[in-house]
Amino acid sequence: MVLCVAADKSLKDIKSLPRCDIAVFGFNGLGEVDYENELKGLTDKFEDAARLSKSAECGVLTGCKTISRGMVRKSVAAADKGKLLGISDMNYVFDGDDYKSGAGLGVYTLGGYKIGLCIENDLLFPESVKAMSLCGCNAIVAFAEELKDNIPPLLIRSYSYLYGVPIILCAGNTACYAEVSGEIATSVQSYALYDVNLRNRYRVVTTRIKGMSAELKEDY
Repeated sequence: MVLCVAADKSLKDIKSLPRCDIAVFGFNGLGEVDYENELKGLTDKFEDAARLSKSAECGVLTGCKTISRGMVRKSVAAADKGKLLGISDMNYVFDGDDYKSGAGLGVYTLGGYKIGLCIENDLLFPESVKAMSLCGCNAIVAFAEELKDNIPPLLIRSYSYLYGVPIILCAGNTACYAEVSGEIATSVQSYALYDVNLRNRYRVVTTRIKGMSAELKEDY
């Protein structure tokens, strides 16, 4: 599976893309999207993502800020084969943030691959990444508006190793790719291409728990 990350590009500026299975854009991809204007036909930003997925023959994931009745969310739109599959929102909002939280995990099938989404603050909560790994995601794509420090790359490297799923981070003008082996690659190029190695590696882990064994006569 080949992912192309165009971290700081707008979909409006895209004339062509390198050959890939999934193209990933940051929050500049669509900018602000007002649901009311989209429904009235005053704007067609989501259609831009759908059209690009058809013309480039790849899945498209793009960050955006969605506005609904004055409430703003950090979101990611997913499109494939000329169709908008859905919009997922950041679930965790901290005190002082001017955003509304979403609900539920974003998991989409793009180009035949099962992809999980992790948006901004959600990256700080490992249970989301673990859940997407357990439900069989081939890869997870994380989005951040900017790369403020080295914590996000550190987190995706740790999560990828612990949960056995490749993670791609699109943050500001930077792209990062963490392998399940613990290796990480970073790029600030206009287009970063990552050939994601899909491997299902499992290890048998056993443990002993005290209790729930009233019928057993022998202690171990």
